[in-house]
Amino acid sequence: MNTLTGKRAIVTGGASGIGLATAILLAQEGAAVSVVDINATQGEIAVKEINTSGGKAVFILADVSVAADCQRAVQITVKQLGGLDILFNNAGIVRRADVVNLPESDWDLVMAVNVRSIFLMSKYAVPEMMKAGSGSIINTGSGWGLRGGRNAVSYCASKGAVVNMTRAMAIDYGQQKIRVNCICPGDTDTAMLRDEASQLGQPIDQFLAEAADRPLRRYAHPMEIAQAVLFLASDASSYVTGAILAVDGGGTA
Repeated sequence: MNTLTGKRAIVTGGASGIGLATAILLAQEGAAVSVVDINATQGEIAVKEINTSGGKAVFILADVSVAADCQRAVQITVKQLGGLDILFNNAGIVRRADVVNLPESDWDLVMAVNVRSIFLMSKYAVPEMMKAGSGSIINTGSGWGLRGGRNAVSYCASKGAVVNMTRAMAIDYGQQKIRVNCICPGDTDTAMLRDEASQLGQPIDQFLAEAADRPLRRYAHPMEIAQAVLFLASDASSYVTGAILAVDGGGTA
């Protein structure tokens, strides 16, 4: 416990799912956390839960596909928390369709939320990490960033981009002691997973059964993904950068 005492973290998409679990875990481990999300109601609930449990968190309402919002999120974090050491680029969406049936607007939206947000948040976070003398950036990829998937062309493309962005950023900022890594979750028990079933018009029970079709015979819980983020955020991974960590119950195996 308290492996992150004194650290300051940003978690995008921190109001629900993997982001919420990670924000809670980082706070439990001693970090002060900025929960960044487009959902104000859920974001305030998340921060209240962390603060009433003895942690320290602030909520920042932001659309992470918008440059001004990303810059403001970093500025507020630095002002209120005293600096920035950890950035978890987790905000993401999925639109399930093949290339013929996917609206152009959905392609643009997925790329904006899943890829542009990492570029923008990192653009403003890296200079603050340089001031601190080190930092850890963790990007959320996907098993479908490592291999293809059916009826998910924009999602697969965006997560493939995240994987290689991670490698490029690790090369660029290693000398500044900023580590950049990527987690690639498999199907995880979140609202987004259930929304996929709705998009595909599949019964939820059938969809979840297919999600569990992997060596461990189940899908993940958000806190299991958060534990992997904690490892990459902490000094336990001090010699790890440019890594792509599959946390998928063996799905990509």
